[in-house]
Amino acid sequence: MRICSLLPSATEIVYALGLGDQLYGVSHECDFPPDAIRKPTVIRSVFDASTLSSQEIDRAVKERVRHGEGVYTIDLDRLQEADPDLILTQELCDVCAVPYREVKRAVAQLRRQPHLLSLSPMLLRDVLQDIRRVGKAAGRREKAESLVERLESRIDQVISRVASAIERPKTFCVEWIDPIYAAGHWVPEMVEMAGGIDGLGRRGKPSIPIKWERVVRYAPEVVILMGCGFDLERNIRELPLLTGLAGWGDLPAVKRGRVYAVNSSGYFSRSGPRLVDGLELLAKILHPDLFPGAISAEAARQIG
Repeated sequence: MRICSLLPSATEIVYALGLGDQLYGVSHECDFPPDAIRKPTVIRSVFDASTLSSQEIDRAVKERVRHGEGVYTIDLDRLQEADPDLILTQELCDVCAVPYREVKRAVAQLRRQPHLLSLSPMLLRDVLQDIRRVGKAAGRREKAESLVERLESRIDQVISRVASAIERPKTFCVEWIDPIYAAGHWVPEMVEMAGGIDGLGRRGKPSIPIKWERVVRYAPEVVILMGCGFDLERNIRELPLLTGLAGWGDLPAVKRGRVYAVNSSGYFSRSGPRLVDGLELLAKILHPDLFPGAISAEAARQIG
């Protein structure tokens, strides 16, 4: 089978199912596992986000959306060369990946019509179901079921251990920093599973902009910087955008030194198997007494 993955999370699922040798096209953001970087790129961004500030990225995206333009382009020639039997795409977010309507338009121009499988999870358990769906479409149903069982076991272990937690800290997951967005989709659910309370995020719904005054009133006991698609170092660089805001120093999280930056690209932004690693990471951050051991230096860092 010849597979094209148009989003990083799907690429990670493909490799987790042992199908990396059948992957003939990926997006420009598919960088895990490292072998994915060597695959032909059939999706590209219209601008280089690494050279822009958070505010500039936000403005650029909103401007293109306002004019009905996408943030990504499909290389039709490379997609044709890949000659896929299966294309993995999404309908969850037009900002995070190429819009589904554009994928359908490109697929209609191919010499032969591949199976188009859209993945649009809203919660962590939806991601597990998507793994099953990819496994079924790619002829790896048993492999997918085995993977899901292992991931479910790890999820259950976290939930079981935090059941004994005496306190559940109020947590603010910052999904974008300028402007400020509270996390959505699976992240508030993961916070709950990991033994925290996310009173600002929207479980199972898209992330939303939030007034800083509301954050101050909420008085989070833990703050986690997880800018969508950012790695650990980029999230650390974003911190000064928050420290200058009125009331920052009065937040319980700041007073207690419980401000963290994480590798959100690896463990929170992408709806793939590594979200379970992200859940375990959250549990370590929120309840280090229940989850002893050092946090990977690549995954997260305490920054305040």
